[in-house]
Amino acid sequence: MASAHTPLVGSVDDEPVRERLIRSAMELLADAGPSELKVRTITDRAGVSTITIYHHFGGLQELLQEVVIRGYANLRAALLAASAARMNPGAQLFAMALSTRDVAQRNAHLYDMMFGLSTRGTYRYVASTNRMSTDGFGPAYAVLAATCEKLARTGVSPIAGEQMAAELWSLVHGFVTLEISGQFADFTDPVATILEPMAVNHFVGMGYPRDLSEAGAKQAVRWWKRRQQSQP
Repeated sequence: MASAHTPLVGSVDDEPVRERLIRSAMELLADAGPSELKVRTITDRAGVSTITIYHHFGGLQELLQEVVIRGYANLRAALLAASAARMNPGAQLFAMALSTRDVAQRNAHLYDMMFGLSTRGTYRYVASTNRMSTDGFGPAYAVLAATCEKLARTGVSPIAGEQMAAELWSLVHGFVTLEISGQFADFTDPVATILEPMAVNHFVGMGYPRDLSEAGAKQAVRWWKRRQQSQP
């Protein structure tokens, strides 16, 4: 391990130190929860000195902000993959719901921190900061909104794309938050028994034909399962 008096400012094992600290904090968050996000535990996991956090980020809170921003980048990447799938916009939106669930399942504590549902010490997500405005939830949400606009332009639903995006995000985020907090533990398959029928019913309520909604949901689930099999 590095000396506590000698900051490492270059790279460790060919991985940039800044990146290693972010990755180590994310792994620690997933494994042990926000209470373990301390300068010493993060740097021990990264194999660097404690002063390295201050050199690269200015302090622990700034590092945690970068962790949250990385979480939003992962969410955006997942939504982009769903939006690029060769499906109609309705099915792509179902796929985005499943992709959001995957992001939350992979690191539930990070998902909580991203949306201010849990804190670590004095850290709490602040959307008004410059970095959060440009690199936070906005770019991820824009992917969802763009797909909703595509669906709205088909004329299948009278709901405007902006309104559709707000409603669908509220629906998906509510489901995901409840699931990762253990509220659906009694359900063998929450996707099949809760998320899928709930989303279908919502689409029907927006004016989308039920047969198209159900077909889109099934297509999205098949895409999602193939994607899960191809990921490590």
